[in-house]
Parts: sequence; structure tokens; C-alpha cells
Amino acid sequence: MDKDKIQKEALNKLKGKTLAGVNISMGVGKTRIGIKDMVKNYRDGARFLVVVPRLSVIDSWINEFKKVSLEAFLEETVVFSTYRSLLKQDLDFDKVYLDECHSLTFSHRPWLAKAVKNGVHVLGLTGTYPTYKTGEKAEMCGSYCPLTYEYLLDDAVDDNILNDYRIYIHPLKLSEEMDYAVKDKEGRVKWMSSERKSYDYWCSKLSNASGPRDLQILRVMRMKSLQDFPGKMDYVKTLLVTRKHKTIVFASTKKQADEISSFSHHSGNSKAVNQERLELFKAGDVELLTAVEQLNEGVNVPDLKTGIIMHTYSNNRKASQKIGRLLRLNPEETADIHIICYVDTVDKDWVTSALKHLNQDKIIWL
Repeated sequence: MDKDKIQKEALNKLKGKTLAGVNISMGVGKTRIGIKDMVKNYRDGARFLVVVPRLSVIDSWINEFKKVSLEAFLEETVVFSTYRSLLKQDLDFDKVYLDECHSLTFSHRPWLAKAVKNGVHVLGLTGTYPTYKTGEKAEMCGSYCPLTYEYLLDDAVDDNILNDYRIYIHPLKLSEEMDYAVKDKEGRVKWMSSERKSYDYWCSKLSNASGPRDLQILRVMRMKSLQDFPGKMDYVKTLLVTRKHKTIVFASTKKQADEISSFSHHSGNSKAVNQERLELFKAGDVELLTAVEQLNEGVNVPDLKTGIIMHTYSNNRKASQKIGRLLRLNPEETADIHIICYVDTVDKDWVTSALKHLNQDKIIWL
């Protein structure tokens, strides 16, 4: 099945639905489905609201409108908002399009409840619809954009829309050596510890948390501690010695990215430097690039066959976006994705959770 057929199938499922959600794989045309649905629902004087997670995503919508020569339609009919600014919008819309609808929180409920009561229709668009039954995102998506159509990443691989992939999980144990420097905010060494002792310390603090807020703060502190451990950094450097293809490394901090490669892409660089490095990487003049978290979703890098992910954080959306950078090869090719995991920690649970929506036969624990 090609993209046009998938988009048509999705639009047919949306007919007559006042509230609906589409869970669609990257590379299939999530934004194009939204635009086609607008055209189907257009009438004189119609107004459509598109809600996006970041201002930069608006550009991708505008580019899609231009591709189908609907600039005039865009100017006359469409209003853009971020989720942060949604509560400031009026209710005079025919339909609301929630791009990355998993970004919904309970804070958006009052506006959406009023909009729906006023007869406004809602369509949620995402590639990572909440898979769990409870929680803020699951409840909000279930209430205002219930899942109506689904076409997953592995469906796109099977239909040769995306290339195939293999995911290798590299298990590490926390070091017992007393060579881990615990530092203050200024980077001064406070004391020496081991990865194991430091991790156990934060787990102990978590087990004695005094309330939800304390628990949340301590979970973040434990996560930051895991990010800072040198074990994964040492392993990445070893892994890169054997690389044979163009490779991207997704690090967690700017310091890690800069240490792994002089060609790093992150917010600490100027936009001009990031763009220059990205263009050199895309052209193949540079074979290794490090990035903090993920590149913008619209960035495609030709011939990118190898990726290394240092952390997943249990978030299948972030993991999917990183993996998605490796799925733009020719359909007959296969990308190799390496994920490093501290197996004797919560990191193993995070990796398992982040990848549970993928074909488990393609995930290899080494």
C-alpha cells in the first residue's frame, strides 16, 4: 500500500466523526492527512485551528500547504497556535487539528470542553498515540481524540515506505570502581564515588520520598545521575572505532556531544554552525555527527545507516523520533540502531518500555 492509499483509508475512517485520533507512522504524511481533511470539511467562512507543540512545526505545515498549492486556503482559513497558547484562542472554529496530540495535558481540558460543547470538531494527529490506559495523556487523547485509525511504523516497513531496521541493545553494568566524581553546579568535585554507590544513593532517597513533588524531583536527579555516569561514554567511543557507515550519536548533554565528536549539533552552537555541520553531514563530507536528543523532525539525512542512542527515558515518542532518522534509506536497505543500557538499573525498564511498540523480533539484546 502506498502513501496515497493509506491517507485515503485514514480519511474514510474519519467520515462522520466529530472527535477522532489518527496514529500514523512517520514518513506516511500525517500533516497531509490533516490538510486533506480540511479540504473535505471546507465551507464558506470556515476556520480551522492547528495546534502544534513548537513554533518550528508551523513551518512544516506551511511547506505542506505550498506543496499542494493551497497557500490561499492557508491564509484565509487556518490559524496556528502552540499548546501553550491554546487557552488564549477563541472558540470560533469549525475544527481543531491537534498535531502531536500526545502533547495534551489536563490544563487544556477547559478550552477543549467548551469548544466541543460549542460544536467544534477535533482531530488528533500523532505517531505515538498513548499505549497505556491511564494517565494524563491517555485520558486527554481518549476523551478528545479517541483512536480512529492506526498505521504503525512496522506497517510502513512492511509496505516498503520505510526501510527495515535492527536494534541492538548493549547491556552495561554499573561500575563498582571509586572513580566517579560527584560535582557541584559549578563543576567542582565534591567527593569520589562509584556508579553503583551513586545510583543506590538516589534509589534510597526515592524509597523515602515524602510526597509526589519530592518523588518527581528525585526521579529527575536519579536520571541526571545516570546520564552523567562515564560508563556509556566510554562504551560509545569503543563502539565508534568499528563503525563502517555514516553514523549519528544521540547524546544527552552538550558536553557529551562535544566530547564524542568535534562535529556536534546542539543549542550551544549558533544556528549557522549547526546548519553548516548538518549540511556537511547530509552531503557525506562528514561521516559522524553527534546531536543532543533529536534533530528536528523534518530533517532527513541521506545514507544514514547507523545510529547510537545513549538514553531512551521510557519515552516511546522520543525513541521513535530518534529511530526515525535512520528510516529514510532505500526500502531494500537495513539500518543498524544501537542502544546502550545499564541493565542493573531502571534504565533497562526505560529501554523496554520505549521499544515495546516495535517488532520485538528486530530487537536483539547482546
